[in-house]
Amino acid sequence: MSAPVSESYDYIIVGGGTAGCVLANRLSEDAGKTVLLLEAGGEGKGFWIPIPAGFSKLLVNPAFNWRFRTEPEENTRNREIAIPRGKGLGGSTLINGMIYVRGQAQDFDGWAQQGCTGWGSADILPYFRKLEAYDGEGDATRGRDGPFPVTEVKERPEIAEAFIAAAGQAGYPRNRDYNGASQDGFGYYQVNQRRGRRVSAADAYLAPARGRPNLRVLTGAQVLRVDLDGRRATGVTYRVGGTARQAAARDSIVLTAGAIQTPHLLELSGIGDPAVLAAAGLPLRHDLPGVGANYSDHFCTRMNWRVKLPVTLNETTRGWRLVAAVAQYFLTRKGILTLGTGLAHGFVRTRPEVEGPDIQYFFMHASYANAAERRLDREPGMTVGVTQLRPESRGTIHSRAPDVDTPPAIRPNFLASLTDQQTMINGMKIARDIVGRQALDAYRAYEMAPGPGCVSDDDWLSFARDNGQTIYHACGTCRMGQGPGAVVDPQLRVYGIEGLRVADASIMPAVVSGNTQAAVLMIAEKAADLIRRAGC
Repeated sequence: MSAPVSESYDYIIVGGGTAGCVLANRLSEDAGKTVLLLEAGGEGKGFWIPIPAGFSKLLVNPAFNWRFRTEPEENTRNREIAIPRGKGLGGSTLINGMIYVRGQAQDFDGWAQQGCTGWGSADILPYFRKLEAYDGEGDATRGRDGPFPVTEVKERPEIAEAFIAAAGQAGYPRNRDYNGASQDGFGYYQVNQRRGRRVSAADAYLAPARGRPNLRVLTGAQVLRVDLDGRRATGVTYRVGGTARQAAARDSIVLTAGAIQTPHLLELSGIGDPAVLAAAGLPLRHDLPGVGANYSDHFCTRMNWRVKLPVTLNETTRGWRLVAAVAQYFLTRKGILTLGTGLAHGFVRTRPEVEGPDIQYFFMHASYANAAERRLDREPGMTVGVTQLRPESRGTIHSRAPDVDTPPAIRPNFLASLTDQQTMINGMKIARDIVGRQALDAYRAYEMAPGPGCVSDDDWLSFARDNGQTIYHACGTCRMGQGPGAVVDPQLRVYGIEGLRVADASIMPAVVSGNTQAAVLMIAEKAADLIRRAGC
């Protein structure tokens, strides 16, 4: 499929998700530069999107979710595991749980030690401060007047307070700002909301820039490939409906399609591992073996308990109680409809020798008949999600056919590392200990999953293999760094190709210790500076 070049811009941004919205805003601040933002999905508008609790509806909606799935793997009992990815302007900030976690300083210092000069914790802190509009308790490291609102969850159900108290009884401190000096401890999550409504990257960054004459935003535009002239990226070929079009870039093309689709697009453009390209029927244009490798994600098990009292979401989201909750939300922007995927947090160290917390907890006063689709049980329940923060296991994302409409093969390789296995086992044991404390005696009926029959390490590992899911933090598939396996340099330039950069979660050398949206926003803010400085 070919088409004449009909348009030309200084910058072309491929993907209108979290990072793409940031870059569209920042790069178009220079009135002398023209910017094209291409998004395969739609405008990112819908009834459920601004309602925080609407994420459960959006996770299964193909209009807003690409609905990728993993390949069956022995480590996870040959199950296909859902990999949601946001579709539409705003990307995954349209459908995620809105949880805002920067990660730990040593995450970014580790990046720098791996050759990512300029990405240490001191280097990236100004970008976190620049993007945040945080309204809670915190120190001088927090940003207060950025475009992205961050607020503490406002709901304080009694059972959540009991969970935090139980953690205290187990020896874990209360922490009001895990994005501050220390991540250790328990408390309430911080989320990207304003006055009880979700604020996506499109709301925070793209909407204020849409009126600029030098910015063009095109939805329903599926990019088919990056166009190359030798070792220079000259533009992109994209499809709107059934019509192919081309756009040329005078300065740079920036891929912000995310950790699943960015490596896929590079391979469709002939950039990648020669063996992978040949197997998919793709021509080799540039040998770059690291494309699609180094896949990392947060694997999560969900432990749940039956609750004695009618104080959970299971019963308050049914019948007249749901009607009352809906009325409360639309009248006051308060109540249970402001809740996303996490209510109370916990960050703990499973071993005293680790430098920072290596397990994260997500407490919700709810239990699920289907966790992947967030279908609630009918009886009262509570859930503690348990995830390892810094997994060692690495997987791949690769093209399986020479067309954009065939999803790539996603092989996460979860639980391949013995360290990953033991950390998850220890994290689940700690969760059971916390929930067994006196503060929760009035609420806890009995453990449903994994249940009292789970005793040995083999039992715990089997539960994880049988039931664990991703929590949608895919990253690393276009690794930033130096040497073999690196795809982009510390300036985010694709090795061996002029005029082509990547600026999304795929560049992370290792996943950050927490939810990834904050780090992706930071990456995009820094990328904008790198690109503008290069053009000076």
